[in-house]
Amino acid sequence: MFLNKILILGNLTRDPELRQTQSGQAVCSFGVATNRRYTDKSGQKQEQAEFHSVVAWGRQAEIITQYLHKGSSILVEGRLQTRSWQDPQGAKHFRTEIVAEQIQLGPKPQGQRMQAGGDAGHPQPVQTPEPTPIIELPEDGEEIDVKDIPF
Repeated sequence: MFLNKILILGNLTRDPELRQTQSGQAVCSFGVATNRRYTDKSGQKQEQAEFHSVVAWGRQAEIITQYLHKGSSILVEGRLQTRSWQDPQGAKHFRTEIVAEQIQLGPKPQGQRMQAGGDAGHPQPVQTPEPTPIIELPEDGEEIDVKDIPF
């Protein structure tokens, strides 16, 4: 049995770049930074950033380009893929990327929603009232099962 699955949650390091293949399929490439926080042996808090190259295809590529920009939060589920090519001088290059299979857009800044338009086609924040959370309580006599909690 084999498994090639990756799951990252981070922020875009640059605006997504949308291109079209010769057959007309949309492809988008972007970078995602993830942070790791830990305490070293001397008790000092440390933070380490890791940078990932991500590729999305089809409708996902269009959605990412339309709604996300540098600094946006994204959850990417996908697989690792390594490409190789040879440059004009004959040197062989390799690049390992995450090929997005599913994405989830991260939360917007609190109390804001995005409105189309703005500079360079990026959505502009618009103030909206904070929504009231909906809490569903069990019927009388029912107990809450930990497995039913959605987080």
